[in-house]
Amino acid sequence: MKQQLEQIRLQAIAALQEADTPALLEDLRVKFLGKKGELTAVLKLMGKLSPEERPVMGQIANAVRAEIEENLEARKRAVNAAVLEAKLQAESLDVTIPGTSVAMGKEHPMNQVLQEIKDLFVSLGYQIIDGPEIELAEYNFTRLNTEEGHPARDRSDTFYFNDDDSLLLRTQTSPMQIRAMENAKPPICILAPGRVYRKDEADATHSPMFHQIEGLVIDEHITMGNLKSALITLMKSLYGEDAEMRFRPHHFPFTEPSCEMDMQCHKCHGTGEVDGQVCSTCHGEGWIELLGAGMVHPKVLEGCGIDPEKYSGFAFGMGLERMAMGRRKINDLRLIFDNDVRFLNQF
Repeated sequence: MKQQLEQIRLQAIAALQEADTPALLEDLRVKFLGKKGELTAVLKLMGKLSPEERPVMGQIANAVRAEIEENLEARKRAVNAAVLEAKLQAESLDVTIPGTSVAMGKEHPMNQVLQEIKDLFVSLGYQIIDGPEIELAEYNFTRLNTEEGHPARDRSDTFYFNDDDSLLLRTQTSPMQIRAMENAKPPICILAPGRVYRKDEADATHSPMFHQIEGLVIDEHITMGNLKSALITLMKSLYGEDAEMRFRPHHFPFTEPSCEMDMQCHKCHGTGEVDGQVCSTCHGEGWIELLGAGMVHPKVLEGCGIDPEKYSGFAFGMGLERMAMGRRKINDLRLIFDNDVRFLNQF
């Protein structure tokens, strides 16, 4: 038995030194030390020994087991270290190799123009405010003097959420004028930019979702001259001192008197034609409607608890997309929403 134990020891140590993978080491552990391994098989013969031989053989067997286990653990550490080193070498990264450059984005031309408009009005003393895009019809229409039955409240133009048409996606940022007048006393001077929604077709000049900028000034002795001065200052700032503008009489329920402001078409320069064809940007008009404006209607002031005998004010609302198209000479509204990097990189 002593010779068998010595033979097992020598075979195990030799085999362990040759093993170079964790799987082979596990196979050798099972072969020599497992329940059905060679060392276990020899130990089962201990019962055939005399009482005097058993302790001696037991010590030898334990020493052999201990030496095999020690060699096994040492070999495991060496093999695992080698495996790890090989993996690190295979996955190594040369940090001196130039990396792949990441393309930097650019501010959208519409946001560029919005920031220019904000900066101008902030310099004039306006406060920038924001509000909910899901709005009550009470704020979007009724308190702006737009009564039931008005075409602007028709379901063909407006995205309603419920059957009684009391909740909708706002069609304008004008509700922020009501909210501002509810929460502050004159003087009030605010600018309210944001997304609005109408059931318009997506074409060169319309989109079912677009951006609007509303302005409101309420104080004593505010006149139409103050309104025109503010708007002309804005347009000259955006389009240059030579920009051609015009004001036309109009009607809005929430202003009286009311007007619209147009800019000469930047594509056809007022002629209505481009290369003998009707201009696709202004549809042959020679002018592009930029905004609606007017003096705040006395009913709107009264509804917000402001005395129309003491205070007056003006309001205006402009489409940001159209302002950006004129500022950046963009002739198709759809380009603003396409997110084509080739287009955006021009700005």
